[in-house]
Amino acid sequence: MTQEQEFEEQVEVTLKNIRDLLITKGKEYRRNNNPYYNFEVGARITGETPEKVLHGFLLKHLVSMADIRNDISSGIEINPDKVEEKWDDALVYLIIEKAMILSRIENQK
Repeated sequence: MTQEQEFEEQVEVTLKNIRDLLITKGKEYRRNNNPYYNFEVGARITGETPEKVLHGFLLKHLVSMADIRNDISSGIEINPDKVEEKWDDALVYLIIEKAMILSRIENQK
């Protein structure tokens, strides 16, 4: 398999995983048909915006991703499943954040 084919295959696998995660986790965390429920409740508890709460949730994945990069540099063996999990979760949070911010902009009009 060429490098280009490997890349294209990984893109397809990632897109499928992201779609599945958004649907599965969306159902798990949604309350009252609100996909931002956890972030809005977190905002009420912390006094931050829902977007900042979301970023806090994302931060643990970003730290894990940095750890993986550091481990690779140190020659530590990395489990590919861990890479899939952390990067897919981070992408899901970024997609939710994008939707949340666009919704906020739309509602401010």
